[in-house]
Amino acid sequence: MEESLTKHSLAHPKEKDECEICEMKDHLCVHTKEKPHVCGVCGKQFNQISSLKIHLRSHKKRKPHVCEVCAKPFSERGSLTAHVRIHRNEKPYVCEVCSKAFTQLCQLKTHLRTHTKEKPYVCEVCSKAFSVKGSLAGHLRTHTKEKPYVCVVCVKAFTERGNLAKHLRTHTKEKPYVCDFCSKAFTQLSNIKKHLRTHTKETPYICEICGKAFAERGNLISHLRIHGNERPYVCEVCSKAFTQLCHLKTHLRTHTKEKPYVCEVCSKAFSVKGSLAGHLRTHTKEKPYVCVVCVKAFTERGNLAKHLRTHTKEKPYVCEVCSKAFTQLGNLKKHLRTHTKETPYICEICGKAFAERGNLIAHLRIHSNEKPYVCEVCGKAFTQSCNLKAHLRTHPKKSLTCVKSVTNHSR
Repeated sequence: MEESLTKHSLAHPKEKDECEICEMKDHLCVHTKEKPHVCGVCGKQFNQISSLKIHLRSHKKRKPHVCEVCAKPFSERGSLTAHVRIHRNEKPYVCEVCSKAFTQLCQLKTHLRTHTKEKPYVCEVCSKAFSVKGSLAGHLRTHTKEKPYVCVVCVKAFTERGNLAKHLRTHTKEKPYVCDFCSKAFTQLSNIKKHLRTHTKETPYICEICGKAFAERGNLISHLRIHGNERPYVCEVCSKAFTQLCHLKTHLRTHTKEKPYVCEVCSKAFSVKGSLAGHLRTHTKEKPYVCVVCVKAFTERGNLAKHLRTHTKEKPYVCEVCSKAFTQLGNLKKHLRTHTKETPYICEICGKAFAERGNLIAHLRIHSNEKPYVCEVCGKAFTQSCNLKAHLRTHPKKSLTCVKSVTNHSR
């Protein structure tokens, strides 16, 4: 037996490294996760030169069937036939459930699983299931930390080939997906699909709890957190929690005082992009949101929603302390401070604190000596609107009417 082992050991070249981890030969890269051998064609990395050589054959494979429209080559005629349908916009495979059509039969089969909820591809590590085999392959790399697809421009690595292809367009600036409605171009297919719904007004993602529909799946996922009262995004400064990451990012600007969205007309800055959009309409006088009850128009959708409650008498915001209900969230927040005695708005000049932002703004006018509210009768000016209203009562209505009537009579 010893003689057989000796003969066998001579088959291994002596100059090769011996692995100190498991005492096997010639595979240190497996342990170090080092992949020094990179494919010059697609950027995929390998830990052994032999694996790279095998992979290179996939690029050298003969592809005699070439598309006459875009010159893309294929190794099989069937693949070319399926590809040509993309140019002709031919979709012969139709879903019997929702009538969605596809260019290839395999695409229809994959799509049908969205109806049957079938997920036959299961991860052996964490038991997560997938409807598409390729999705499982990509998921497995999240466990192995393998990122075989490397960008030849900036060396950024990816777990999936498709993600590398998307990333490469950030370098090439290529936008192959063009909207048929407005000709806007996109780097990714998913982005044009989202964009198309702005034209079609399609909202395919529906909440099973309240029936609210959304154009994007991500928005539905965020919405579901409202029902579950789940708030995974927490502010590190004040511990306030949010259902969406974008809400946390917007909130952080209240701490940093950052206002990146600037009006090109008057230079007023905003922390939220939507606020700038609404503000711009004050310059254009555009009021696209119209009440169906009284035809009153608004510059912002949110203001219309608030206004509609004056008709419906709906008060969805209820105080947990005293059960008082409000039509607007802002009013509930103000009211809650009557219970908590919280005064978050502090004057930077004298340190006086206020429960409401409007009261702080009015207070600051005392320091600036600004008096924007002027009496039309006697010209006296005030820092607050309520002070002007109180002052107007000092002018007798009768005398004002008398003056008006005398003037009319003299004419």
